[in-house]
Amino acid sequence: MKTVHVAVAVVVVNDHDILIARRPDDKHQGGLWEFPGGKVEAGESVTAALVRELDEEVALSVTEQSMSPLLQIPFDYPDKSVLLDVYWVEADMNSALLAHGAEGQEVRWLPFTRLAEFEFPAANQPILNAVCARLG
Repeated sequence: MKTVHVAVAVVVVNDHDILIARRPDDKHQGGLWEFPGGKVEAGESVTAALVRELDEEVALSVTEQSMSPLLQIPFDYPDKSVLLDVYWVEADMNSALLAHGAEGQEVRWLPFTRLAEFEFPAANQPILNAVCARLG
Protein backbone atom coordinates (compact mmCIF):
# COMPACT_ATOMS: atom_id res chain seq x y z
CA MET A 1 0.00 0.00 0.00
CA LYS A 2 1.43 3.37 -1.05
CA THR A 3 1.77 5.99 1.67
CA VAL A 4 0.21 9.40 1.03
CA HIS A 5 2.42 12.27 2.30
CA VAL A 6 0.18 14.94 3.78
CA ALA A 7 1.20 18.39 5.02
CA VAL A 8 -0.94 19.47 7.98
CA ALA A 9 -1.15 22.94 9.53
CA VAL A 10 -2.10 23.69 13.10
CA VAL A 11 -2.91 27.35 12.41
CA VAL A 12 -2.88 29.40 15.60
CA VAL A 13 -3.83 32.99 16.25
CA ASN A 14 -3.22 34.80 19.56
CA ASP A 15 -1.71 31.64 21.13
CA HIS A 16 -5.25 30.42 21.69
CA ASP A 17 -7.51 29.96 18.66
CA ILE A 18 -7.08 27.12 16.17
CA LEU A 19 -8.44 26.81 12.62
CA ILE A 20 -10.32 23.60 11.79
CA ALA A 21 -12.29 22.54 8.71
CA ARG A 22 -14.92 19.87 8.03
CA ARG A 23 -13.92 17.23 5.47
CA PRO A 24 -16.26 16.98 2.47
CA ASP A 25 -18.68 14.07 2.81
CA ASP A 26 -17.43 12.45 -0.41
CA LYS A 27 -13.76 12.36 0.71
CA HIS A 28 -11.89 9.81 2.86
CA GLN A 29 -13.03 10.33 6.49
CA GLY A 30 -15.75 12.67 5.17
CA GLY A 31 -17.80 14.69 7.65
CA LEU A 32 -15.06 14.66 10.30
CA TRP A 33 -13.12 17.77 11.29
CA GLU A 34 -9.46 18.26 10.37
CA PHE A 35 -6.59 20.66 10.49
CA PRO A 36 -6.13 22.24 7.04
CA GLY A 37 -3.51 20.96 4.62
CA GLY A 38 -3.16 18.49 1.80
CA LYS A 39 -0.96 16.22 -0.26
CA VAL A 40 2.68 17.15 -0.74
CA GLU A 41 3.36 17.14 -4.49
CA ALA A 42 6.48 15.53 -6.01
CA GLY A 43 9.49 17.80 -5.56
CA GLU A 44 7.62 20.11 -3.17
CA SER A 45 8.74 20.84 0.39
CA VAL A 46 6.24 20.42 3.22
CA THR A 47 6.30 24.14 3.98
CA ALA A 48 5.74 25.04 0.30
CA ALA A 49 2.82 22.57 0.23
CA LEU A 50 1.32 24.28 3.28
CA VAL A 51 1.65 27.77 1.78
CA ARG A 52 -0.15 26.47 -1.34
CA GLU A 53 -2.78 24.35 0.45
CA LEU A 54 -3.71 27.03 3.01
CA ASP A 55 -4.21 29.52 0.19
CA GLU A 56 -6.28 27.06 -1.90
CA GLU A 57 -8.31 25.52 0.93
CA VAL A 58 -8.98 28.33 3.39
CA ALA A 59 -7.77 31.51 1.61
CA LEU A 60 -5.13 32.04 4.30
CA SER A 61 -1.86 33.72 3.32
CA VAL A 62 1.09 32.50 5.36
CA THR A 63 4.85 32.41 4.88
CA GLU A 64 7.25 29.54 5.42
CA GLN A 65 8.89 31.71 8.10
CA SER A 66 5.69 31.50 10.19
CA MET A 67 5.95 27.69 10.39
CA SER A 68 7.80 25.26 12.62
CA PRO A 69 7.69 21.45 12.65
CA LEU A 70 5.40 19.98 15.32
CA LEU A 71 5.39 16.21 14.70
CA GLN A 72 5.22 13.44 12.10
CA ILE A 73 2.54 10.77 12.30
CA PRO A 74 2.64 7.60 10.20
CA PHE A 75 -0.86 6.08 10.30
CA ASP A 76 -2.48 3.08 8.63
CA TYR A 77 -6.19 3.16 7.90
CA PRO A 78 -7.78 -0.06 6.58
CA ASP A 79 -7.86 1.43 3.07
CA LYS A 80 -4.78 3.69 2.97
CA SER A 81 -1.57 4.70 4.73
CA VAL A 82 -0.71 8.32 5.45
CA LEU A 83 2.31 10.20 6.74
CA LEU A 84 1.10 13.40 8.38
CA ASP A 85 3.82 16.05 8.45
CA VAL A 86 2.40 18.49 11.00
CA TYR A 87 3.57 22.10 11.30
CA TRP A 88 2.71 24.81 13.80
CA VAL A 89 1.69 27.93 11.85
CA GLU A 90 1.43 31.33 13.52
CA ALA A 91 -1.15 33.48 11.73
CA ASP A 92 -1.75 37.17 12.25
CA MET A 93 -5.24 38.40 13.11
CA ASN A 94 -5.69 40.31 9.82
CA SER A 95 -5.06 37.16 7.75
CA ALA A 96 -7.13 35.07 10.14
CA LEU A 97 -10.18 37.27 9.65
CA LEU A 98 -10.06 36.58 5.89
CA ALA A 99 -9.87 32.78 6.22
CA HIS A 100 -12.90 30.90 4.91
CA GLY A 101 -13.81 27.60 3.26
CA ALA A 102 -12.53 28.40 -0.23
CA GLU A 103 -13.70 24.96 -1.43
CA GLY A 104 -17.15 25.34 0.15
CA GLN A 105 -16.27 23.50 3.34
CA GLU A 106 -17.25 24.66 6.83
CA VAL A 107 -14.35 26.22 8.75
CA ARG A 108 -14.14 27.46 12.32
CA TRP A 109 -11.73 29.29 14.56
CA LEU A 110 -12.13 27.98 18.07
CA PRO A 111 -10.33 28.07 21.39
CA PHE A 112 -7.98 25.08 21.65
CA THR A 113 -9.86 24.09 24.81
CA ARG A 114 -12.90 23.21 22.65
CA LEU A 115 -11.10 20.85 20.23
CA ALA A 116 -12.30 17.79 22.18
CA GLU A 117 -15.91 18.71 21.29
CA PHE A 118 -15.26 17.93 17.59
CA GLU A 119 -14.77 14.56 15.90
CA PHE A 120 -11.45 14.17 14.07
CA PRO A 121 -9.97 11.24 12.09
CA ALA A 122 -8.12 8.77 14.33
CA ALA A 123 -4.75 9.80 12.87
CA ASN A 124 -5.28 13.30 14.32
CA GLN A 125 -5.27 12.27 18.00
CA PRO A 126 -1.50 12.90 18.46
CA ILE A 127 -2.01 16.38 16.95
CA LEU A 128 -4.81 17.16 19.41
CA ASN A 129 -2.58 15.96 22.27
CA ALA A 130 0.36 18.09 21.05
CA VAL A 131 -1.79 21.23 20.72
CA CYS A 132 -3.18 20.85 24.25
CA ALA A 133 0.29 20.13 25.64
CA ARG A 134 1.75 23.22 23.92
CA LEU A 135 -1.02 25.67 24.75
CA GLY A 136 -2.54 24.15 27.91
